[in-house]
Amino acid sequence: MIDASRLTVLVTGATSGYGKATAERFHAAGARVVVTGRRKDRLDAMRAQLGGRVLPLCFDVADRGAVAAALTALPTDFAAIDVLVNNAGGALGLEPAHQANLDDWDAMVDVNIKGLTYVTRAVLPGMVERNRGHIVNLGSVAGSYPYPGGNVYGATKAFVAQFSLNLRADLHGTAVRVTSIEPGFSETEFSIVRFKGDVERAKNLYAGTEPLRPADIAESIFWCATLPAHVNINRLEVMPTVQAFAPFPIKRG
Repeated sequence: MIDASRLTVLVTGATSGYGKATAERFHAAGARVVVTGRRKDRLDAMRAQLGGRVLPLCFDVADRGAVAAALTALPTDFAAIDVLVNNAGGALGLEPAHQANLDDWDAMVDVNIKGLTYVTRAVLPGMVERNRGHIVNLGSVAGSYPYPGGNVYGATKAFVAQFSLNLRADLHGTAVRVTSIEPGFSETEFSIVRFKGDVERAKNLYAGTEPLRPADIAESIFWCATLPAHVNINRLEVMPTVQAFAPFPIKRG
């Protein structure tokens, strides 16, 4: 197994949910952790809580210039990224495609696709040069299984899965690993964001269920990243026990 205390880990979207739990999991194991997000107060709170092995960077992954500026100026102790967790992303809206808000579609493409590629491109050359590293991309079961209202969100997560496989193809012959983590039904701030701050609607979504928790996915990421260096998990699909595959709907009459 890889010793996590020797790793430097970069986690995007680290201010809540999977990202925050992942940063905390690696930090607890002794890693140095770079945490990024758009909410400076939450990043500063993480630094205050966890201490000096945490470097907070406040920027939007969808801002190509901001990504480049932040990640080319990392201090020496944090510059050699061993594990990149591309977690930043989200869903907006649940309307059918013919009623969807185009601004929501643009925002999902900007963060879930463009942001992920910008950060990957900034970090990957160093990994290849050092001949070590691991890219962990947060996808979703929505990238494999369609559902009503999942239109562009599901498409962006299908991109994440395919991009991860294509990275593996490009990196063949190096020791750099790539994993796509694809969670199912989870309780995070995800639904609050999707429903534009409607906390009650988000709460009702989870009523009577036992969904995945952020710590469940953080543990999955940690496991993949600390397996022996000769082992690569290409894709890992994770669902709560309460969730299964929906039947194919058929309209009759």
